[in-house]
Amino acid sequence: MIDENLLAYLEGFMTEERKEKFKEILSLRTRHITVAIEDVYQVHNTSAVIRSCDIFGLQDAHVIEERFGQRLDSKIAMGAQKWVDIHRYQSTEDCLNRLKNDGYKIIATTPHLDSCMLEDFDITQKCALFFGTEKEGLSPAVMEQADGFLKIPMVGFTESLNISVSAAIILQSLTTKLRASDVNWQLSETEKLEKRIDWSKKTVRSVEDILSRYKPED
Repeated sequence: MIDENLLAYLEGFMTEERKEKFKEILSLRTRHITVAIEDVYQVHNTSAVIRSCDIFGLQDAHVIEERFGQRLDSKIAMGAQKWVDIHRYQSTEDCLNRLKNDGYKIIATTPHLDSCMLEDFDITQKCALFFGTEKEGLSPAVMEQADGFLKIPMVGFTESLNISVSAAIILQSLTTKLRASDVNWQLSETEKLEKRIDWSKKTVRSVEDILSRYKPED
């Protein structure tokens, strides 16, 4: 149950501009599309994808760290990790199972011959976009369990893009299409309230001291 009194208490320490900014951004947030990053070696690539999630309005990012450990650089993410919910996994299977259980179609981003072109992709169903390592691409586990494949049209000699560039292009395209559609893509009112509380806690200075003085109403 959401403690709206706590939200009101925390927002009492924020400017009106900040409160309105939270509401504005949350009105454009979505969990209809999410991203999963599998064992990307270069830390800056994972961090840049997280930044793109924030920029294009994805509330969640799933990071598989089975082979190379933690892959997030706060300097490159530029604060995006405060606003995007990052879910970490020790194995690809754990991530796949979680997303399938949450009702997501698993979409492998790959220059596979039978991949769907970006402009033709169906955004009506919830989807989790998987991005793989720089050299090897996605693991066999993802490729075998994928519900579909997606690629960016390319007309040059080079056949691949940097993962962070690919993610930015795909997210910009799909979120633009999503917001112009009749799909119910927005967060629920409960989810928005939860994030307002979460973001307020991350924004208010000396929040632990402030929370210690909060007295919930009976």
